[in-house]
Amino acid sequence: MSSLSDLIEQYLQDLLAKRDSIEIQRRQLAQMFRCAPSQINYVLETRFTMDHGYLIVSRRGGGGYIKITRANWHEDPDVLEKIKELIGTEITQEGMAALLRRLVREELLEEKDSWLLWQVINKELENPVFPEEKKDKHRAILLRTALLVLCGREKPIA
Repeated sequence: MSSLSDLIEQYLQDLLAKRDSIEIQRRQLAQMFRCAPSQINYVLETRFTMDHGYLIVSRRGGGGYIKITRANWHEDPDVLEKIKELIGTEITQEGMAALLRRLVREELLEEKDSWLLWQVINKELENPVFPEEKKDKHRAILLRTALLVLCGREKPIA
């Protein structure tokens, strides 16, 4: 059985499947799902982030709204710079998972390549000798290097 957060996310995803952007009222959505507005905030803050490929604009007040826009990278000539920026100098395992899902959804990366990256990077970081405090930094280096080759225009060094 799906959680309430999953149901809210799926509802918003279904709306976004029809358009690149939607405007909703937090209060009305909360009434529809019979939940507190904070539950709507939680879904937006955890599942509709820039890492997941969305831009959120919010206007507060009685007539306030939330605008969710899908950020389409495949139309952006600076996509590689944005990928580098999102990865940064460190990335958590959860952050890597979200980024890989987004790249597959945006058709910048094949599902099999995403799976392969996930397996190789996680296997590399499983080594018990590898210090825990350096894993996010090493994950970022591995992921950035692989994505620049797979999604980009850079050729691997022979």
